Amino acid sequence: MQLDDYLTLGRSGLRVSPISLGTMTFGSDWGWGADAGESRRMFDAYLERGGNFVDTANFYTNGSSERLLGQFLADRRESVVLATKYTLNMQPGNPNAGGNHRRNMVRSVEASLKRLGTDYIDLLYLHIWDGLTPFDEVMRAFDDLVRAGKVLYAGISDTPAWQVARMQTLAELRGWAPLVALQIEYSLIERTVERELLPMARELGLGVMAWSPLGSGVLTGKYSRADLDHAKGLDPRVTGTRKDVAVGNGALSERALAIADVVAQIAKEQGRSSAQIALAWLLHRRGPTVMPIIGARTFAQFEDNLGALEVELDAQALRRLDAASAIALGFPHDFMALPMTQGVLHGGTSTRRGE
Repeated sequence: MQLDDYLTLGRSGLRVSPISLGTMTFGSDWGWGADAGESRRMFDAYLERGGNFVDTANFYTNGSSERLLGQFLADRRESVVLATKYTLNMQPGNPNAGGNHRRNMVRSVEASLKRLGTDYIDLLYLHIWDGLTPFDEVMRAFDDLVRAGKVLYAGISDTPAWQVARMQTLAELRGWAPLVALQIEYSLIERTVERELLPMARELGLGVMAWSPLGSGVLTGKYSRADLDHAKGLDPRVTGTRKDVAVGNGALSERALAIADVVAQIAKEQGRSSAQIALAWLLHRRGPTVMPIIGARTFAQFEDNLGALEVELDAQALRRLDAASAIALGFPHDFMALPMTQGVLHGGTSTRRGE
């Protein structure tokens, strides 16, 4: 697989690379990102190798991520599928400068267009569900921006499956622009999305993007049990060090380190890096296909991450990774899978879904 082995995004006809370039690391405003030179180097290399799917957000590095991309995109805008997000508050103290409502969506898009130096956004995500805005307000505002040509496709991130499902249903019933992409945290240390979000994406035709595919760096093997003490008394935030972020989002735990140990064993056996094995596991996921977002801090990390495209995991390696990271699906999934349940459901017959 290569970056130019393009996939269509969900039920849309938009062609995108199987790995997206994440740019939350573009800019050093938060204390742990890449400077402009290193960011440009990764961006240029990604495009030179056939990559075309770039992910950012208005909030990333206080807007520096979008500003840097605006500079890098100058004469190559048409070759890039550009995704950004709105929702997070860019003006602390102003309640309307954050949230999912129409006002914030429209104003955020206008600000992003200026920082990015473009007149349209290929894919706009709602960044995280705020629990306050009516879902029909969101979908109508998305549709208005699509009809105006400022946004071409709508997506959603970090939102409960039931909420996404009714938003998509409403759009279909009213002929509004549908959601075409779902961005979720997904990795060997975060598989709970397999309960509801991934099955929903498959049924509703949403392309799936996985953020933090390396579990905030835990799956690369960079942390040890000694780092668990770092969590004590730490104030969770996006600034500081990468270790601070890993602790703040719950990625650095005993369970995660145990999974990372299995990843490291397989990496050693295959002569690969742990990061490549963890990313390759995601690239092997089907029903639906999953596209990882890589967010490297250095060019060396970026190059290593792209090496995952060349990794082939055999059935035994996949079973070991699956077993080490397994989660309980819970009710009703585990109940529906019981032999007794299947027996009374199908009356002893065997049926499988036609694809």
